[in-house]
Amino acid sequence: MLKGATAALATALMLVIGAAAAAEPVVLKGKDAFGSWQNDVPGTIRLIRPEDLPKPGATPSAANVSRVVTRPASVTPQAPEGFKVALFAENLSGPRVMRVAPNGDIFVAETRANRIRVLRPSEDGAKPGASDIFADRLGHPFGIAFYPAKDPQWVYVANTGSVVRFPYRAGDMKASGAPETVVSNLPAGYGHSTRDIVFTPDEARMLVSVGSAGNAGEGMGEPPGGIAAWAGAHALGAAWGEETDRAGVLAFDPDGKNQKLYATGIRNCVGLAIQPATGMPWCSTNERDGLGDNLVPDYVTSVKEGGFYGWPWYYIGDNQDTRHEGARTDLKGKITIPDVLLQAHSASLGVTFYDASLFPADYRGDAFAAEHGSWNRSKRTGYKVIRIHLKDGKPTGEYEDFVTGFVINDRDVWGRPVGVTVARDGSLLISEDGNGTIWRISR
Repeated sequence: MLKGATAALATALMLVIGAAAAAEPVVLKGKDAFGSWQNDVPGTIRLIRPEDLPKPGATPSAANVSRVVTRPASVTPQAPEGFKVALFAENLSGPRVMRVAPNGDIFVAETRANRIRVLRPSEDGAKPGASDIFADRLGHPFGIAFYPAKDPQWVYVANTGSVVRFPYRAGDMKASGAPETVVSNLPAGYGHSTRDIVFTPDEARMLVSVGSAGNAGEGMGEPPGGIAAWAGAHALGAAWGEETDRAGVLAFDPDGKNQKLYATGIRNCVGLAIQPATGMPWCSTNERDGLGDNLVPDYVTSVKEGGFYGWPWYYIGDNQDTRHEGARTDLKGKITIPDVLLQAHSASLGVTFYDASLFPADYRGDAFAAEHGSWNRSKRTGYKVIRIHLKDGKPTGEYEDFVTGFVINDRDVWGRPVGVTVARDGSLLISEDGNGTIWRISR
C-alpha cells in the first residue's frame, strides 16, 4: 500500500514539474529573435545580444513603407491573457507623447495640430470625462513635463526648436498665461524633429533629447581645427557641423541656462523617462538605416552621464559602421553598449516605467515602450508595445510583446504606437497616430 502511495506521489510530482516546465515562457534568441510582425503575439519574449548581430549588408537595405488605413470595426489591439483592452479616446490629431499630471489629468501632444490637449478621465477611468486644448500655435510639440513634480507651477513643452513653459495650477485645462521661452535655440532644421523632456529626480537639471540631422553622419565633413583638437575640447563622441549638439541628450538648468551635452552618440532618443528605482534617465532610441534588415538594432537603455553610444562611427560597441571605415579609432573601446537591443527598424518611440499596483506584482518596475513600426525592412516589424524586463532594477536584456494587433497584412497597418503612460488608476494608456486613438489596458 505504501509503495503504491509513493508511486502515486511521484507521478503527481512529475506532472506538477512537467506543467511548470510547460508554463515556462520560451525566449527567442539569435536569428529567431529577429522575426517579423507575423510572429508578434502577446507574451512572446525576445533576447538580442551584440554577438547575434549579422554583418553589414547580410541582406539588402529595403524600402517597405506601410500604408495606414482606417481601423476595421472588428479589430482591436491584443494584450496578454487577463488584461482588458478598451478604446479610451478617438478622433485626435496625431496623438503622440502623453504625460499624467499629479491630479490625474492626461496631457497629450497633438504634434500635427501644434497643440497640447488635456483629457480628464471619468470617475471609472474608462473614458475622458472632459477634454480641452491647453495650448496651441506651438512648434511641433512633443515632450511634456511638470515642474516641480509634486506641486507643479509650470508645464514645460519641448518644441522642435525650443523649450517653452506655461504657468500652471493643479486642475488647469487651459494655460492661464502666454508661453515663456526657456531655451530658444534647440537644433532644428531638417532631420529628426522630436524633442522629449524630463527633469532629474533632484529637479536641478532639465534633460532634452535631440535626434540627428541625418542617418549616419553624412555631410559632417571635418571638424574645425581637426579631429584631435575637436575631441580635446568637446564631450566624448560629440559630433560637429550640422550635427552639433544633436544625436544625444542635452542638459540645462530648469531656467534653460548652463547647456551641456549629457550623453552623445544616441542617434535619435525619441522617448525619455526617469527610472523610479534608480533615478537614471532612459532613452528609447531609433538607430540608423541602410545596413540591412537586422542592422542596426533599435534599443531602450539607461543613459550614463558622459556616455558615448557610438553614432555615427560605431554601433553596439566596437562594431564600425562601414560608411566610416577606419574613422575615429580614438573612440574604440569607449562606447557604452545599450541595455536592451530591439528588432532593427522597429522605430522605438515613447517609454515609461510601471510603478503602480493594478497589474500583477512582477510588472512593477518594468518598462513599456511603443514601437512605431518599420519602413527600412523587407519583413515588417514593430507596430506594437513591448514590456522591458528588469530584475532588481536592472535590465535582463529581454523584452516581451505586450500589445500587438496594429498590422492588418504585409502592406496595411491601422495603428502606429507612439506614447505610453501610466494613468493614476494604474492602467496603461497607449497613443497611436495612424487613426488618432488612445487605448487603455487594464485588469
